[in-house]
Amino acid sequence: MKSSSDRNPVLLIHGLWDTKSIFKTMTAYLSSLGWIVYSLDLIPNNGDARLEVLAQQVADFVASTFDSQQPFDLVGYSMGALVSRYYIQRLGGIERVQRFVTIAAPHHGTITAYATRKPGCVQMQPNSAFLNDLNQDVSRLQKLNFTSIWTPFDMMIVPSISSKLPVGKNVLVPVAMHHLMITDKNSLNAVAEALASPIQHSPSSEALLGKIKSNPLP
Repeated sequence: MKSSSDRNPVLLIHGLWDTKSIFKTMTAYLSSLGWIVYSLDLIPNNGDARLEVLAQQVADFVASTFDSQQPFDLVGYSMGALVSRYYIQRLGGIERVQRFVTIAAPHHGTITAYATRKPGCVQMQPNSAFLNDLNQDVSRLQKLNFTSIWTPFDMMIVPSISSKLPVGKNVLVPVAMHHLMITDKNSLNAVAEALASPIQHSPSSEALLGKIKSNPLP
């Protein structure tokens, strides 16, 4: 399926205990700016499955939804960011994804993941084998336009600086709560700016970026 615009289609990946319905506000906003937006339900969504299993679901969705030559952009929220990273770094997504945005992501783990021994949650604990594996070659993300959007007030990602990575662009937005990161106007504007950033010099992308900056959400 080819995008009808000059911008890549966007795939949104939700977090723990969530479904694709959480992206209603973000989807409406990005669609109003001309993006074609997709999302899927990860099953199970409660940590019972390892993150590699969920990443394969992303890979299968991409294969069944987009033409094999269609590049796309990927946005991962919370646990969905790690699922997305595994798809990119281990399942060949790095050859398809051009812009990758993570929102409130536990890139270095979160101590809240110690609350349960469910497999997917254990993988989100600091210094887990899963995270250490992804972070040992995090420099691969430099091949993409990578942006991590985070808030210092996040009570789910503890410490909040776990959302920062030493590659790409780290964008701080002063949002009060973890779940508001996908609906707050500052966060939505940051996502749109990241998705509008040109892979190479592109007048159309530059024009869209200027439009977003001059007409932010009220």
